[in-house]
Amino acid sequence: MSEVRIAAEPRTEFGKGAARRTRRAGKVPAVLYGHGTDPQHISLPGHDLMLALKTPNVLLTIEGLGNGTELALPKDVQRDPIKGFLEHVDLLLVKRGEKVVVDLPVNVVGDVVAGGQVAQTVVEISIEAEATHIPQSVDLDISGLEVDSQVLAKDLKLPSGTTLVADEDILILQILDATAATEPEEPVAAEGEEPAAEGEGEPAAAE
Repeated sequence: MSEVRIAAEPRTEFGKGAARRTRRAGKVPAVLYGHGTDPQHISLPGHDLMLALKTPNVLLTIEGLGNGTELALPKDVQRDPIKGFLEHVDLLLVKRGEKVVVDLPVNVVGDVVAGGQVAQTVVEISIEAEATHIPQSVDLDISGLEVDSQVLAKDLKLPSGTTLVADEDILILQILDATAATEPEEPVAAEGEEPAAEGEGEPAAAE
């Protein structure tokens, strides 16, 4: 998994106005909590944090705090709905060797069978893993799956050291018949009407 070191600063001002000032300074307001400790209000460098969060479940080594470095996982990331910039981040304290529950993206690999179409219903799956050894994704190889095949959560080949937390009977994806969706539908006559014979109802050709 990816581990990123990032410098934090204590945050003593709160409220919307203070948050706006923090963001104008190129930083992101954040809260660090967990392990029964009081929440720590901090600010993080916006550019560095944005780059770190491009990796799912990135492990952050938080530096610059009075009690030394801390390990944390992003748990709630708030972004501006229009511009997309980071507004606030909740960080969960973790320790090396500790088990945590995270959501991993399901990454579909391989080629679908000829005439088949992939219908993926779940794009993330909950697993338990050691906090400092969280894989980036769960790969699902669809090579060899026939039309009408289904893959449930219990069918996934999870990375080593992880266990499934989600319901094992959740449908992850199925292989549909791609040709069935493209077949033209037969016209249906209204009740009481006979289907028009070929040529009926068409305008007569001009002589």
